[in-house]
Amino acid sequence: MKNLRKYLMIGLAAATLSTTGLPAWADQVLNIAHPALEQSWSPLQGGGHVARWQSLWWAAPMYFDKDGKLTSYVLSSATHDDSFQNWTLTIDPKAVFSDGSKITAEDVVGTWNLCARPATKHARVNLFLGDVEGFNDVIVGKAKDMTGLSIAADGTISVKLSTPDPIFDQKIATALIPPVKVSQAVDENGAEKGDWWRPENGVVVSGPFMPESMDLDQGIVTMVPNPNFFGPKPKLDKVVITTVSDPITATLMLKRGEMDAATELITPTIIQDLGADFLGGPALAKGQQFWFDLSKPPMDDINVRKALTMSVNSQELAIAAFPEGPFTAATQILNKVPGVDPDFPKYPFDPEAAKAALAASKYKDAGHLPKIMFVGISTPTHEAAAQYIAEQWRKILGIQGTEMKPAIETYSGPDQKSVQVFRDDVGTRVPDAVSYLMGSIHSGSGNAMNKMGGYKNEEVDKLLEEASAKGVEDPDRIGFAQKAQRVFREDWMYIPYYYDVMSKWAMPWVQNFDKNDDWQVIEPWNVTIDEENRP
Repeated sequence: MKNLRKYLMIGLAAATLSTTGLPAWADQVLNIAHPALEQSWSPLQGGGHVARWQSLWWAAPMYFDKDGKLTSYVLSSATHDDSFQNWTLTIDPKAVFSDGSKITAEDVVGTWNLCARPATKHARVNLFLGDVEGFNDVIVGKAKDMTGLSIAADGTISVKLSTPDPIFDQKIATALIPPVKVSQAVDENGAEKGDWWRPENGVVVSGPFMPESMDLDQGIVTMVPNPNFFGPKPKLDKVVITTVSDPITATLMLKRGEMDAATELITPTIIQDLGADFLGGPALAKGQQFWFDLSKPPMDDINVRKALTMSVNSQELAIAAFPEGPFTAATQILNKVPGVDPDFPKYPFDPEAAKAALAASKYKDAGHLPKIMFVGISTPTHEAAAQYIAEQWRKILGIQGTEMKPAIETYSGPDQKSVQVFRDDVGTRVPDAVSYLMGSIHSGSGNAMNKMGGYKNEEVDKLLEEASAKGVEDPDRIGFAQKAQRVFREDWMYIPYYYDVMSKWAMPWVQNFDKNDDWQVIEPWNVTIDEENRP
């Protein structure tokens, strides 16, 4: 009766029956609240809300376990020569798709080439395959295939990189480039077929679960165990992902036990509503910052950037957004990875020095500054943080003109080209300081080019490039990275905000729901529901 009553409470929002005709909760069923009505569940998008659940139905080349250990999956091994430029990848002979057919080297190479083709619009393929020889030609449409990927006579995959990369094996340990049965996914022109990933089109998958049905109009995706999964047998009987776009409704459903987990659910009262464990978790190699665009006035003046930074107490900034945690105030860019600088000199909170810096700038005082506009103020918590910054600037520096929007697209006309402050995260999905900084402060990173307005410091670039060619056991790899971060510090390009944690986003009765730095469920075959403790 308890389960029947629970089913009736949901009504039409997420009604899901098991094969026995009983409510889904009568079995080991994981019910997930998804925040957006998705029209594509392709595994080749490289991002978006759907990517959070990719590990449920697609097997990664390799993965990091909950202790951060690199673990084989589709690939049984990845080895390199002394140059770190030539790698050999071996496919596990047990790796098969849900129809029982083998996952082949042709599938792996074909998937990766498809991911890199511009029409696929994979959001992060450069993070994983960007150093493969020929990648740049494929990503701009000059070639269909990377010259650095080839299949050897014994069925192994040979990878030639354009530059040495001692952590290439770590980079491809991601569910965001999962091998698919490439003959299903590619059309005669080499482009991704539309809707090939739908169950009615006969898709075969490689992960522990397979799609049983997809109602994209209602936003309900149902998955069942893959009978041919080459890993451990899944413990869940079913996974149901239901679109619940309103976070307040999703919170209520979780409290009632009508949902078990959610995607990126953060509200101002989330801890009071669902408990600290829902949002808490282990440290994540990702930090939130407020970045300055030095190509836009007044950020073109380093003294203004100093003044703005020294007016903010970083501890108070983090508390303004999350007064009850679980996030901690940022002090440097690096966090969690080996190489965090224990002696890094954090930016001081110094109102008098801030006033002196503004007076030393070409603008002299707040009255001559243009309006300062923020973007990335996309949640109530980020808004609280941005409002704290604006108030500090007003009290200490006399700055009156500030404005904030969730995205740059929400500005119109000249304002869109005048935004000077971007709230955004940087991080890495591999435990490596060089990778972290290459993606955030190197001049070739999207963060430097876009958020920081073309930031480039030749010394920073040189240090990181030299570090990236050194083996993971070489102390200079970390030493050069730390030095690069200190050089970057002197350019005063950001206000430290907070470090992320790997939020569980699941209720206490969901067991073994650990996630990795890709926000993927690490071992979905081990997930279970503790029915006794579900409301």
